[in-house]
Amino acid sequence: MITSKPKAHSETATPAGTPVRQLSVFLHNRVGALMALVKLLTDHRIEVLGLSLQDTTELALVRLVPSDPETAEMLFIEKGIPHVVCPVTVVELRETEHSLAHALAALLTAEIDINFSYPLLVRPSRQPLLVLHLDSPDLGAEVLSSAGFKVLTQEDLSR
Repeated sequence: MITSKPKAHSETATPAGTPVRQLSVFLHNRVGALMALVKLLTDHRIEVLGLSLQDTTELALVRLVPSDPETAEMLFIEKGIPHVVCPVTVVELRETEHSLAHALAALLTAEIDINFSYPLLVRPSRQPLLVLHLDSPDLGAEVLSSAGFKVLTQEDLSR
């Protein structure tokens, strides 16, 4: 099943930019399946900026942040690859008062749940970047920004 929902409020562009979008794909747990997916993207000049893999006996859930989510989604539709698109919050961390602990404290204070997270493979500003799937992405980005964190947009990541 190909799941591509229309852009919700949290996925629309703001003056700050377009929220980062993650594509999730289930792959059969076979040797080379992940490589084939990544090769398909790179053959179409789409970089994988972030990747999370959760393996099960028969399937693997691949969550990825592509450099060009629109083209990646069209490619998946064209190739019949079932996928889901969702907005994620990407936050820049530092060793100072903008550390992981401080980001988590800001989200906790606002009672925003984190469903899952993973680091990005790229670091445009040479600082660690963390992908967060939040139960309230707009509010989470606002809370983190208000706490002094840099929240990145798709434009910050895409080259």
